[in-house]
Parts: sequence; structure tokens; C-alpha cells
Amino acid sequence: MQTGFGFNGHDDLAHWHALLAPVGAVAGPLPRRSPIGALIKSMISGRTRDAVSLAAYDCLVGAFGTPGRVLAAGRDEVLRCIGAVTHAEDKAGYVVDSLGRIAAERRSFDLSFLGVPPVGEALAWLERLPGVGRKVAAATLNGSTLDRPVLIVDSHVLRVLQRLGFVHRHAEARAASEAVTAAMPEWQGRDFLDFHIATKKLGQTLCRFDAPACERCPLRADCRAHC
Repeated sequence: MQTGFGFNGHDDLAHWHALLAPVGAVAGPLPRRSPIGALIKSMISGRTRDAVSLAAYDCLVGAFGTPGRVLAAGRDEVLRCIGAVTHAEDKAGYVVDSLGRIAAERRSFDLSFLGVPPVGEALAWLERLPGVGRKVAAATLNGSTLDRPVLIVDSHVLRVLQRLGFVHRHAEARAASEAVTAAMPEWQGRDFLDFHIATKKLGQTLCRFDAPACERCPLRADCRAHC
């Protein structure tokens, strides 16, 4: 796959994946939650520090135990658990509304059926839910026990891909996820998750928004925006 910037998408992504392996090792693995757990965790994580969103998710699990009890508790009780996350009121509503729609359509909260259809169809099913965009949908498929081959792109991953020139500097997360996923048809779910973890860690520590430490970045030689 050729990108608009002259990269050979496949070869460069494979190269960057290898270069980022030590960064990913420092970050450590993500827990493989059930698909419904991954969905809820990702829904409350946007624009929020990892430690804060994890504490909020743990509070939900500790307080309610099951998705059905979260739904029964309602928006205000969910908000009590996730009040520290960014846009907590909106997210509490999205969680309850999405769980309600899943229960109505599926009669359960088992999302294992999303492991069967093509990835694009599974993403589209999830993106019908309130508050679910591409990042949350990809996290539900790739970051859960479903282990499906699609890249999760949050703000850190997007910034790295933009600065590398792999995607346009105005590209959105959806376009970046689709570009990387399409370029690496042989990657398994674990490969995409490892790349996400390492690239996110790079964005959090070296390729920061306001003060990039380009001199220490393992991808500096390939970066269009390096200092």
C-alpha cells in the first residue's frame, strides 16, 4: 500500500513495529477483558488519563458486578462511579443507553458474536451504539478476548502517525485506523494491539503534544516532523 506521502505503508509499519518493541515492553500488556467489558472501559476512557479511567471502571465493576446491574442502576449511579473522567455526565448516559440497546437487541450482554462477521461489519454494528466511534469500536474488537485485527487509534497514536507523515496532519482517528489496518493484512490481532500499546506509549512519553523529545525517539530517522 502506498500512502500519500511516498511511504511503502506495509514495509514502514513493519519497521516501526520492530523499532517500537522496547517501548511496548516498558508499557506492558493490556488486560484482555470480555468484549462488553472492553466496550464500557473504552467508552469512559476518552480524553482521560489511564489511571483515572481505570479507577472509574474498577468502581463500576466493584459497585455493580455485571452489565445488567449497571443498566438497572441507571445514569446517576453510574455517574457516581465515573465522575472523575472527562465529560462524565455524557459518558454515563452513553454507557446506560448503549447497554439498554444491546439488551433490547441481543437479549444478553454477550458480544462474542462480533468475532464472526468481517471486521468492517463488526465495527459498523458497534458504531450504531450511543457514544461509540471508531476508537471505542476498535478497542472492543481488538483489545478484548475477541482479538480481532484492527488498529485502535487514540489521540497519542494519531499524533505519532501524523508526525511520521503516514497520514495527513489533519487526518482523523478513523482514517488512520483504516490506513494501518488495510496496510497490514497479515497482522493478527496481537500485532495490532502491540503496535497500539507501543505507539501510544511513545506519544505519552516522547512524542508529546507540547514538548516532543525528538532526540530520544526511536522513529526519528523516519519522522517528517522531527526537531
